[in-house]
Amino acid sequence: MHYIIVGAGPAGVIACETIRKRDQNAQITLLKGQKEPPYSRMAIPYFLEEKIAENGTYLRHDTEYFSDLDININSELVSEVNTEKNSILLSDANTLVYDKLLLATGATAVLPPIDGIDSDHVHTCWTLEDARNIAEKAVPGSSLVLMGAGFIGCIILQSLLKRGVDLTVVEMGDRMVPRMMDDTAGGLLKAWCESKGVKILTGEQVTSISETNTSQKQPLQVNLKNSESLFADLLICAAGVKSNTGFLENSAIALDQGILVNQFLQTNIDNVYAAGDAAQGLDFSDQSRQVQAIQPTAVEHGRIAAVNMVENNSCVHHGSINMNILDTMGLISTSFGQWMGVGGGEESILLDEKNYRYLNLQFKGEQLIGISTLGHTQHIGVVRGLIRGKVKLGIWKERLMKDPSRLMEAYLANV
Repeated sequence: MHYIIVGAGPAGVIACETIRKRDQNAQITLLKGQKEPPYSRMAIPYFLEEKIAENGTYLRHDTEYFSDLDININSELVSEVNTEKNSILLSDANTLVYDKLLLATGATAVLPPIDGIDSDHVHTCWTLEDARNIAEKAVPGSSLVLMGAGFIGCIILQSLLKRGVDLTVVEMGDRMVPRMMDDTAGGLLKAWCESKGVKILTGEQVTSISETNTSQKQPLQVNLKNSESLFADLLICAAGVKSNTGFLENSAIALDQGILVNQFLQTNIDNVYAAGDAAQGLDFSDQSRQVQAIQPTAVEHGRIAAVNMVENNSCVHHGSINMNILDTMGLISTSFGQWMGVGGGEESILLDEKNYRYLNLQFKGEQLIGISTLGHTQHIGVVRGLIRGKVKLGIWKERLMKDPSRLMEAYLANV
């Protein structure tokens, strides 16, 4: 049996390891599509902060790790998948034949259609190559514009500050991290960042980017919709990501926002599976099909897909919980499940603006369905357990409505 895994992020690596554990005789090929060894994007901020060297981002540090598992590594990209012939065409024109295929191709950073976005002084921060380019130009005293204050932008914000740059953040939305924070939490995070010396422009938009004349110290002029232009040495675009599915557009594999998969992480083609940022899989909270571009979901997908490839769909995926944990210059924020609430639901809020602390619980009937926090780091596992277990809280629902800090008591009373 020949298993081919396309993509060497967490989903692909976990899948390879899981297949090898369950099928000692399998032929396994990992197509990593990059020159670097498999690495974690979540480690890139630590590389930018110079806390780790480049090899510190690698998912597996032993240089013989994959060969010891008898996993064949190929650096080529996939150009085409032919599901009738069970074959894939590589960028070097070679063809590989598979018995079962896992597509774990991840996502790519989005560049919005803005004049000048192709400048040599504009970079995304999604790959190790991006990080190298940023490290070269983000030197102490340089001026930097970060376009986007979403999850990706806020992950690297601290790393950029630690490099000693003069930082301005431009966010189209009316608050920071709008996909994991409400107005209150987003406003508190903005105030926190401003207290650390970051200029934050929310409700603002970059309209164009141009090269400055030689009399201007910074090489970039960043033109804004509602404010004066900014001058910068570097602009980092953190405007979101999209699933890597372009090479599948002429295939028989069903696509939407990502690769559509069922409860086994199986596509509409029986021997083709998908996982991670490329897969549009089940969301635990509302049973819709969503792309969750977060590492915990990628790891979960990779394991379940691999088990089902080896054991003929023996493992049901009941859906991944949408979860985000963010450290912004020492202020921890989280969101789990349906943190924005649902129609007819109830919420309980604990707010301490002075100390940048916020706790918001969302309920549907007797169940906790979502939570968002700022400055609260305890009981994260408890929260996940209550949501995942669909625990009926009974009297503890009313107690949490009065005092949302009593999560641990509620959990112990209901397990």
